[in-house]
Amino acid sequence: MTEAASRAPAAPTSHRRRGREKKKGSLLRELPVLLLVAFVLALVVKTFFVQAFFIPSGSMEQTLHGCPGCTGDRVLVNKVPYWFGEPEPGDVVVFKGPDTWTPEVTVAEPGNWFSGALLWLGRTVGVAPPSEDDFVKRVIATEGQTVECCDADGRVLVDGQPLEEPYIFEDTPIDQRAFAPVTVPQGRLWVMGDHRSASADSREHVSDKYSGTIGVDDVIGKAALIVWPLSRLGVVHAPDIQDADAAASLYTGAAPAVIAAAGALPVAAWRRQRRY
Repeated sequence: MTEAASRAPAAPTSHRRRGREKKKGSLLRELPVLLLVAFVLALVVKTFFVQAFFIPSGSMEQTLHGCPGCTGDRVLVNKVPYWFGEPEPGDVVVFKGPDTWTPEVTVAEPGNWFSGALLWLGRTVGVAPPSEDDFVKRVIATEGQTVECCDADGRVLVDGQPLEEPYIFEDTPIDQRAFAPVTVPQGRLWVMGDHRSASADSREHVSDKYSGTIGVDDVIGKAALIVWPLSRLGVVHAPDIQDADAAASLYTGAAPAVIAAAGALPVAAWRRQRRY
């Protein structure tokens, strides 16, 4: 075997090595672009479509868990329903509180751009506490409606009709629930927490310049789905609370069906894998 022949196989190996180095260099050059694209996509989704929120307070128990000692729920907030419509009574909404509202949670603000970026990312995926002026409550009455409390059974009245509210967790004694009638101004909402005895909502701010209401334009979106912890995976119900029959049927019929469907899907997938 000649010396030239013995060196011949080295060429393909060298060629492959140069190819790998070229690909590696290309990936390093493309990485900043890929990160920028991912950031822009995350920003677009967060701004216009869906945003994850961490629930740190207990004002919406037990619809949403956030009490001391509990695992704070992570929820997906859907912004699409309010593109061409407005919140309806029964919707659970996340909103920017008026400047007259006292924050329910205290959040340490970042001291530099890097920690600020991490906090933004954490809020985007719902693992960091929201801003101090972010609140989550249920819509009770909309513009033009008059809300007050209470009837003989301690129920909230809207336009003189009692609401059916099967989601209420803990309420204050009937003799402490009363508040005078408030007619909701145009473009505003009256909101209350499901944990009535632990929620600083419209009732607590009725003497401010907004009569305790919040602006429709300040609503970030509709709480649609609990995504964490997995043991509480499911939809956030928004019954028509001004229709007693509809509200009661949702909580007695729809919830078990959703839970059953959620449990059946993994089992069906597992059986399909075993079959094939």
